[in-house]
Amino acid sequence: MNTPPPQHAFFSDLARMLNAGQSRSVMLTGEVHDLFYLEAADRYVPLVPYLCRRCSVEGVVPLVYELNGPIRCTNAGDRRTLKEAWVRWKTGQSLDQLILQSLNDESARQRRESLEEQFDRLTAEAAGRPTAALEMLRQLTLCSRAQAALGGKRFRLLILVEAADMLLPAADGDITRLSASDRQRVAICQDWFSDPAFMEGDDSVVLLAESRSAIHPRVTRLPQMLTVEVPAPDEARRAFYIERFTRDRPVKIDMGTDGLARLSAGLSLHALRQLLVASAHTGTSITHHAVIDLVEHHITSALGEGVVEFSKPSHTLDDVVGHRRLRAFLNDELIPRIKSTGEDALPGAAIAGPIGSGKTFVFEAVAGGLGLPVLVLKNIRSQYFGQTDVIFEKLRRVLEALGKVILFVDEADTQFGGVGGDAHPTERRLTGKIQALMSDPKLRGRVVWLLMTARIERLSPDIRRPGRVGDLIIPVLDPAPGSDDRRDFLRWVLKGVFDHPDDALLNELDQLTPGYSAAAFAALRSLLKAKAAAQGQLDAATIREVVADVIPADIGDQRERQTLQALLNCTRRSLLPDPDIDESTREAWRRALGQ
Repeated sequence: MNTPPPQHAFFSDLARMLNAGQSRSVMLTGEVHDLFYLEAADRYVPLVPYLCRRCSVEGVVPLVYELNGPIRCTNAGDRRTLKEAWVRWKTGQSLDQLILQSLNDESARQRRESLEEQFDRLTAEAAGRPTAALEMLRQLTLCSRAQAALGGKRFRLLILVEAADMLLPAADGDITRLSASDRQRVAICQDWFSDPAFMEGDDSVVLLAESRSAIHPRVTRLPQMLTVEVPAPDEARRAFYIERFTRDRPVKIDMGTDGLARLSAGLSLHALRQLLVASAHTGTSITHHAVIDLVEHHITSALGEGVVEFSKPSHTLDDVVGHRRLRAFLNDELIPRIKSTGEDALPGAAIAGPIGSGKTFVFEAVAGGLGLPVLVLKNIRSQYFGQTDVIFEKLRRVLEALGKVILFVDEADTQFGGVGGDAHPTERRLTGKIQALMSDPKLRGRVVWLLMTARIERLSPDIRRPGRVGDLIIPVLDPAPGSDDRRDFLRWVLKGVFDHPDDALLNELDQLTPGYSAAAFAALRSLLKAKAAAQGQLDAATIREVVADVIPADIGDQRERQTLQALLNCTRRSLLPDPDIDESTREAWRRALGQ
């Protein structure tokens, strides 16, 4: 096997925190439901067995609580140790004293047996009773700390609590709106983790949840509550898993093991296993399209319906009409910087311009020609409190797991709000996180943000600054009257209904279509196509009649304002209608906006 066994850095971080006593309450978040490689056993296991095996060292007693199961130890010896400690703690006597008393005193023997039965009952009754389970676990840490004074063998409890987001739900963040049992569990944990004796002791509690934001803020905001992220499997981990799987089971892989490891970025090992098992069982080959489809399904399922979708633009810049200077800029400057992974890589760009100018079509063409996955951000907000933060955490993990990806945001001014005092707290928090994500050095060269908006001024100034999309704000404008771009649009409009227009007809149509946008030309083309379908090839007179009959929608003022904002926010002189503008021209634009 060529790939070395994976080393899980998150476990090293967790062990360092606990061994140093930096915190006694830690959250493990992220890919907590995936598979992890145990080198000593040469097998893959879920996270809880992985942690129990790695932490099963002298003096440490791993203790597991699952929502629908009892409180359990991972081996019988630890359970005996814990039961004996419980009896010592409840009686205030050492185990030797209790045994001697039991030999001569029937009531002492019954008392000891009763406490042992109590321990068994309380740990078993935790199944389906999370409030009682948390209180029992807290009692066990008290019991553990008391052992030194009782002459018992000292041990350290490592308590692993699964599905902490279900035990301590964030709900709407208001403690009074939780059910009585939910409030009680939050109170137990808050008191438990804030207890100075617990914080100074040797016992530790690790909460497992997919997202920190899904746990009630009264627990997550405790200063002593630290978080360790469990990342999605990187390429090396995926390559090792594929090699190990195919060692014993023949699998046909079109792109080879290394190619599958690269292409499966974003998949969990569970999802990757499904792909390999299906191929091994049926004997069919794993194709490029099968992997891409699985990645798309896995990511959209993980983020939830309506949050993102994968876009597969079928057109390229060769299909874009007009925009000659813009297309040259995109080919010569933008696309090379998108492809780069070095210091010249572009973190993102904002695309401004009036509604109907063709922003989305042009930049979908850019994405379509790059051959990179395009993730379209649809709606990152949720109507439920705290769920927006959960979605964002998942989105960040997806972006970190994927390789090179374009994140496409249409109508970005409605997706991202502001950070001012008049904005909703959730809005401010979301916008702040998005801004940090855009300038995250770990994602530079891997994630390119393309933000489309007709209202560029409504984007937060922090998003528009250099280092984020402010590096490049591109205006997409209507074709100017009499320009080559406008003639390109007119020829495109007439294609198929009047294939060889002369200059006179083009000039006349130019005069008849003042203020036409790309969308308006597309609508006119559709209208002429419908007319030709009914009448056959059109003549010049009919074309003039159809064009003259069209009255554009009364949105000119709004489009003019949006055009002025796009011009003012543009960060490249070469993309303006007149690259030689001076400050007086910009001041004229500002005055026009004021009017």
